[in-house]
Amino acid sequence: MKFCITGGGTGGHLSIADALCSAAVQRGHEVIFIGSTSGQDRMWFEEHSSFSHVYFLETSGVVNKKGLAKVKALYKVFKAVLHSRKILKKHHIDAVISVGGFSAAPAAFASVITGRPLFIHEQNAVVGRLNSILRPRAKVFISAYEKDSPIQGYPVKELFFNSARVREKLETIIFLGGSQGAKAINDLALHVSTLLKQRGIKIIHQCGERDYERVKQEYEKLGVEVELYSFTKDMPSLISRADLAVSRAGASTLWELCANGLPAFFVPFPYAAGDHQFYNADFIVKEQMGWCERESDDLDKKLLAVLDEPLHGKSKKLIEHSHRDVADEMIKLFEKSI
Repeated sequence: MKFCITGGGTGGHLSIADALCSAAVQRGHEVIFIGSTSGQDRMWFEEHSSFSHVYFLETSGVVNKKGLAKVKALYKVFKAVLHSRKILKKHHIDAVISVGGFSAAPAAFASVITGRPLFIHEQNAVVGRLNSILRPRAKVFISAYEKDSPIQGYPVKELFFNSARVREKLETIIFLGGSQGAKAINDLALHVSTLLKQRGIKIIHQCGERDYERVKQEYEKLGVEVELYSFTKDMPSLISRADLAVSRAGASTLWELCANGLPAFFVPFPYAAGDHQFYNADFIVKEQMGWCERESDDLDKKLLAVLDEPLHGKSKKLIEHSHRDVADEMIKLFEKSI
């Protein structure tokens, strides 16, 4: 079969696209990708991917725009829908898989217009605007958070499962600021670094490229030795070495930590659409597998209180809750549904 995977904008959507592509190719299918010139799509898939062909169309987000800017964004989507329709016909695509994000709109709408089956994966606990619109037209809708979803789980790369372990003792903590950096998490790491040093806890910190120099200089002033990264592709290895994570609650990171059995103290991005990061983390908290706190002035005190809590139970639950072959199960389900 020939699949088109579409979506992106952020690493969370693109990591799902990557996992699904690998699973489909392993099952002998051809897969193309349709994304956007905006966001991180090019960085992920312009080179060195398993896609037979990749396309990046000129689109941008629509939801947060107003007035003339919104009209222009919608016009770009309209043109991209027409272009996507031609691409689907050119490659004789059997079905379209949408992983969400503004990049998904053109090919997803083109699949509906041309009568091709549309499969949707919703990565967040709060369904996005595009997926809400397209859900009634989708052949299959999958969510890791909904109990009636035909598949429970989230596509995560094998590397995170391969190094999974139950955490027993807090020896290393990892702060994850994301590729763009999260100032609240970076500042939190700096505020507690001296106390962590006194307790003999090692620090790994991925702070983002924009904040790297500031964070580096602050650690030097504090005299705290830290393993600091602006951005790294070696995240599975770093996560496997840590015993506790401090992180935003984007879906891909959340489920990667889950797959590895790494308990996390989540600090949701307060301006995420629909407050979805809070609800992502709240799902984990309700299952007693982690912690979640809003950004606040006393965030450092709340984190320090967590350091004395046992890790074993939460770590074990995370591993039990994660499903290893979700991407492969999804492709098998799509095969049967066409």
